[in-house]
Amino acid sequence: MDNKSDGYRNFWEYISQNQKDLIMEGEYLLRFFSEETKMDRFRDYSFLVFPFAKAYEGFLKKLFLDVKFISHLDYISDHLRLGKLMSPNLVDRLGDRSLYKQIKEKTTKEFVEKVWMTWKMGRNQIFHYFPHNVKAISYKEACDIVNQIIQTMEEAYTRLKMQNANLKPQNEI
Repeated sequence: MDNKSDGYRNFWEYISQNQKDLIMEGEYLLRFFSEETKMDRFRDYSFLVFPFAKAYEGFLKKLFLDVKFISHLDYISDHLRLGKLMSPNLVDRLGDRSLYKQIKEKTTKEFVEKVWMTWKMGRNQIFHYFPHNVKAISYKEACDIVNQIIQTMEEAYTRLKMQNANLKPQNEI
C-alpha cells in the first residue's frame, strides 16, 4: 500500500473492510497462481477474478447510495440488480432509475461506458455459463480484468466524489 498513489489511498480508505479483505485475498491468489501459470495448470483462471468482482459490486452499491443514485432500501435489498440498472440497453425502460443515465449525467459517456464494460467483462462474462460460449480466460487475462476493476473503482470514487463532497470513508451498514 505504501507505493500506491494518493488517489488509491483515498479510495482504499473509502472501501469497507469486507471489500479490502476480498481485494487482499484476491491479490494473494494472484501471487500464488502466478508461479503455477508456468505449467499452464488450468484452462480457465476466472476464479481469480471472483473476489475482485464481488468487491466491485459492493463498492458500487455503497458509492451509488452515497451519491444518492439509489435509496437505502435499494442498498439493503436482496433484489437490487446493478447489472440491470446499469445496462445501456435499459435506459429508456428504466428512466430516472437507470444508473447508466445517472452516471452519464454526472460524468461522461466514456466513463459510464467504462463502468458498464468493467461490470460486463469482470462479472457477467466471468460468472455466467452459456453452453454455446464458455468464456475461459488465461492468467494474464484474469490479471488484466482485475486491473480494470481496481482502476474503475478508483476512478468512480474520484469522479463521483468530486460531484458529492460529502463522501466519507464507509462503515459497514
